[in-house]
Amino acid sequence: MSTGAQAYARAVQASAPAREIEAQALLKAARQLQEVQTNWGKIDHKSIEAALRFNRQLWTIFLTAAQSDENPQPLDVRQKIANIGIFVMNRTVEMQLEPEPKKLSSLIEINRNIAAGLSGRA
Repeated sequence: MSTGAQAYARAVQASAPAREIEAQALLKAARQLQEVQTNWGKIDHKSIEAALRFNRQLWTIFLTAAQSDENPQPLDVRQKIANIGIFVMNRTVEMQLEPEPKKLSSLIEINRNIAAGLSGRA
């Protein structure tokens, strides 16, 4: 398990329920991406990169957890998480190579929908 994933696991165990922490992190990433999309043309390249980096780091943690044998989720759930994570990573690379605000919509929607599911609002 990576250092980031280990730190995440310790934080989850020490505080709020894991699902709520994950939901809040996804919502934070969605807000950052939404701000970039809304302010496209007025926002600098560093802000775009920062939002994409945060989202990528978050999904790296999810992908690492999905691959862990210690993950209590059923294999089919873990595979679905991994598939979404791969899509997120691919879309992030697309954004870095050819930035377009409309490409952020799917990332924002995925994060919000999964956060809603984790929080029981879906």
